[in-house]
Amino acid sequence: MDPKRDCLEIFWAGVRAVDPEEAVKAHLRREGDLLILNAEEIPLKELRRIVVVGAGKASARMARAVEEIVGDRLEGGLVVVKDGHGVPLKRVGVLEASHPVPDERGLEGAKRVVELLEGLSRHDLVLCLISGGGSALLPYPVEGIGLQQKQTTTEALLASGAKIHEVNAVRKHLSKTKGGRLALYAFPARVLTLLISDVVGDDLDVIASGPTVPDRSTYGDALGVIERYGLAGKVPPSVLKVLKGGLRGEIPETPKLGHGAFERVTNVIVASNLQCLLAAAKKAEELGYNVLVLSSMIEGETREVAKVHAGILKEILKSGHPLPPPACVISGGETTVTIRGKGKGGRNQEFALQAALEIAGWEGAVVFSAGTDGTDGPTEAAGAWADWRTVERARDLGLDPEVHLYENDSYHFFKPLGNLVITGPTGTNVMDLRILMAYPR
Repeated sequence: MDPKRDCLEIFWAGVRAVDPEEAVKAHLRREGDLLILNAEEIPLKELRRIVVVGAGKASARMARAVEEIVGDRLEGGLVVVKDGHGVPLKRVGVLEASHPVPDERGLEGAKRVVELLEGLSRHDLVLCLISGGGSALLPYPVEGIGLQQKQTTTEALLASGAKIHEVNAVRKHLSKTKGGRLALYAFPARVLTLLISDVVGDDLDVIASGPTVPDRSTYGDALGVIERYGLAGKVPPSVLKVLKGGLRGEIPETPKLGHGAFERVTNVIVASNLQCLLAAAKKAEELGYNVLVLSSMIEGETREVAKVHAGILKEILKSGHPLPPPACVISGGETTVTIRGKGKGGRNQEFALQAALEIAGWEGAVVFSAGTDGTDGPTEAAGAWADWRTVERARDLGLDPEVHLYENDSYHFFKPLGNLVITGPTGTNVMDLRILMAYPR
């Protein structure tokens, strides 16, 4: 058994199981004059136009599958993807833009998406393709806020340690496209939304801020996030003005459950983190490990989550519980990092660094953590791995793991050690995959 090789094999098995094109094809098909989404049948002869819109890291590859399925009946459309995640398409346009902080390209893409939807009729069909990253890639600020104010707010939220549900509650109330508002533009056309989930719990209204889903959050919730994380002095005054105006009823709320536009919308999750974990577990079993899938719903402060995972790993090595070595424990979800230092890294690299400190000297212990999209924070790495010797090796090189952790500088800790996980863009995104290995001592 080779720990690094096995971890990568297990990781890629999980990623392949949530391939965007295969995920779409598993739920959407065409049989003659019928377009079928799961058990729902739509006669193509009753449709005037079929257009595709979408946003997210996986949306271009999802669109490629839709082009293949729908064929010549597809008129065209546009998807907005993160830089480096585009693929060539025949009928649907692809626009690359900045993520996680939005830019002018994303704003232009959002405006073009809205233009495609305006003027559609009951005889038209919209195939909306949504995946992780869609919140940043489809920015269209409400009146009173510009892109720069949206960027500043996004940066403050991402650095605060707020959960994605909280971050998106704010985003939805500052956007013309999020929180169900994209469905309003498409109405009265029929809308089929296919989603690849990158949020804990697979909440439809949180994935990419739910552009075609009734919004459960309110202006009050959004203001609560600002207050809870002490962001009132970090976000622009114009943002606070909009949120407070909404709270007073001066600005309409996002559309809620029961709104007529949603009667014409079907939302279907085609791939999720759990699907990824189960495929990874199957590969680990094939490689000879005793396997436990812990949970796809792990969230919380990254360092604390890493300590808990390391504790499980040490228990396995000490007592053989909850399963004996050679053991592989797999978990998913998405943790958060409260940024206090000035270093470089991401939540997966920070997880691996904290865990490396916890398992130092525990012979046979290995940890691996990577983002299924192939990126982790503002780095080219997907994550990092460490074993019981990593801290000792680092100190021999003059690296101080505690200092790097304090500065949120996990990238520069792992790079000289050769322990970064570099995959390049995977084309999909279902949060993170963590692997714990315990070998007989």
